[in-house]
Amino acid sequence: MNREKKTYRIARIDGDGIGPEVISEAVKVLESAGRAQGLGFEWTEFPFGARHYLESGEILPEPALVELGRHDALLLGAIGDPSVKPGILEQGILLKLRFHFDQYVNLRPAKSYPRVPLPVKAPSMDTVVVRENTEDFYMGLGARCGTSPLEADISAGRSAYTIRGHLRLDFDPPCASAVQIGIATEDAVRRITAFACRTAKNRREESLVLASKSNALSWIYGFWEEVAADEAKKEGMALSIANVDALCYHLVRDPGRYGVILTPNMFGDIVSDLLAGIAGGLGVAAGANIGDGLSMFEPVHGSAPDIAGTGRANPVAAILSAAMMLRHLGEETAAAAVENAVVSFLDESEEKELPWEFGGKGSVSGVGDAIAERTSGSSR
Repeated sequence: MNREKKTYRIARIDGDGIGPEVISEAVKVLESAGRAQGLGFEWTEFPFGARHYLESGEILPEPALVELGRHDALLLGAIGDPSVKPGILEQGILLKLRFHFDQYVNLRPAKSYPRVPLPVKAPSMDTVVVRENTEDFYMGLGARCGTSPLEADISAGRSAYTIRGHLRLDFDPPCASAVQIGIATEDAVRRITAFACRTAKNRREESLVLASKSNALSWIYGFWEEVAADEAKKEGMALSIANVDALCYHLVRDPGRYGVILTPNMFGDIVSDLLAGIAGGLGVAAGANIGDGLSMFEPVHGSAPDIAGTGRANPVAAILSAAMMLRHLGEETAAAAVENAVVSFLDESEEKELPWEFGGKGSVSGVGDAIAERTSGSSR
């Protein structure tokens, strides 16, 4: 008896540069894995990105957020183009999606793969960064002025709270200045710590490390350390604390030293990119933005406009991000099939078939085809 086919509604924002190319290959691989596992996908494409903004002046309107929220997940390519001032699309699309859907987890694994050389002396690595994704210095709170006083109204909204206030700083003598405000709340630190503890348990690890810097930024990161330690204790998980600069030093010298790294927002952005470099490059760096509602899955790499349309884009990170989406949806077997297909492709292919980033001459579509062909056999 054939089981009833399960179908997921997935939103697509292909984005800019190589985004449409790598997302097309990720969709191809998902469709192939879906056929093998009895899964179906209904795709809804949304046009948002640089071209849409330049043609219409629209970034990400409220009605689109409502429609996106009706989907099971969102697959995102890359946002950013030299024709648009930096920050407009990143804040108007990426951060808006994260904050609107309260995607409080930014999950970034860093794992070594066959024939992807590590630039450090290490046989292999398998680390994951669990980054708080809604607070810290990424909330967009601050101001600048040409003379004293620096003064601004401050407001921000999250699912759990609203912030309203007024900031005034007087300088004597007057001078040009700027201020950026970082926020940490107990509930936000507790829920990301609990998620990191569950991640460590799923990996059968007994401890995790918190990236901090309380020796210099004692108010915000001292608070982080106290709350995270208490929550980890409740979860029955050992928590160590490392200053983020020392943590980066040890990661370069010994990438296998840490398994799960819990971070505030800003440190997580930096540490995860360092780990992507250690793992062999952004071409294998997958990412997820996870919340209790719509979650978003995206490769860590940017839009790479210099190689867009050349066929040299590497779709592996986008395909691995799609596998993370499958796992989030509870489709463990299909996720493993995609991940195993990537490993098989990298391990078994001729050198010329590998992506350009890994020293081959494989086109973006050729790499996608080769991985898609392996999804059936890799799940057996």
